[in-house]
Amino acid sequence: MKTTNTWPENRFFELFPETQHPIVQGGMIWVSGGKLAAAVSNAGGLGLIGAGSMKPDLLQHHIRKAKSLTKKPFGVNVPLLYKDTQLQLQTALDEGVRIFFTSAGSPKSHTPWLKSCGATVVHVASTPELALKCQDAGVDAVVLEGFEAGGHNGRDELTTLVLLQQIRGKLNIPLIIAGGIGSGAAIAAALALGADAVQIGTMFAATEESSAHPNFKSAMLDAGNTSTFLRLKKLVPVRLLHNPFSENIRLAEDQCASAEHLSQILGKGRAKVGMLEGDLAEGELEIGQIVSNVRAVPTCQALIDELVADYQRARNRLCKS
Repeated sequence: MKTTNTWPENRFFELFPETQHPIVQGGMIWVSGGKLAAAVSNAGGLGLIGAGSMKPDLLQHHIRKAKSLTKKPFGVNVPLLYKDTQLQLQTALDEGVRIFFTSAGSPKSHTPWLKSCGATVVHVASTPELALKCQDAGVDAVVLEGFEAGGHNGRDELTTLVLLQQIRGKLNIPLIIAGGIGSGAAIAAALALGADAVQIGTMFAATEESSAHPNFKSAMLDAGNTSTFLRLKKLVPVRLLHNPFSENIRLAEDQCASAEHLSQILGKGRAKVGMLEGDLAEGELEIGQIVSNVRAVPTCQALIDELVADYQRARNRLCKS
């Protein structure tokens, strides 16, 4: 098993033996291209291309870009609810990808086929019950995500710390925890409560290699402790950075707007407008609660180095107590 002295040996390293750190980069829409995935993998984590905002031809481009930038393993995150899902998965397989993180659908629909192709499959869940169903469906690991996370969330509003305690000792496969992880000390807490690894989105969205628009990165730097809110629960719950668009959604929700009316306000393409094109007024800015901890735009290497160093400092504090 390939680990460093920094980390305890666990099931994550058994599943991903070429990964140096138990840190997975979230496969976020519009900001997680081949450049980001490759940079994370080169820095010792597990990078993911976020296919949710990509047509198959664009996904192929980003996979090839990542392969040109790293020799380390990387994966693809594929939501299972879009019409191009099958084409996305087949495109990734054809390009040699064998690590898949799936979400937003039933893992039963594609896991057996992917595993028959020699792939490792990890599915994202938002409750312990769903995590156990993922295990029963044959996935190789589970990402259990608290509602502190950015982007689309579960409806139950279970926090990361609570989820860790609820699931502890119940899974026989690797557990990756996500939602609000923004420091090495938080990684230490997650591992202490039984996680094998963490998945981090927001902090990687604010790196140099992220394809987030500079305006979006600037908004992250300016965010405060209460700058994000869970919106659109009548449609698909999503955590957003406060801006005029999210305020319009709040006002509509306060007036008990129907799902249909909310859908009309949302329209199409708002996440692209905000996150990739940088419209901070009308765009949908998906980001996690931990955005208030973003105070610089580092490289992925610098971010991971700091996470590892902070983890070690947390361990040392515990050993001295």
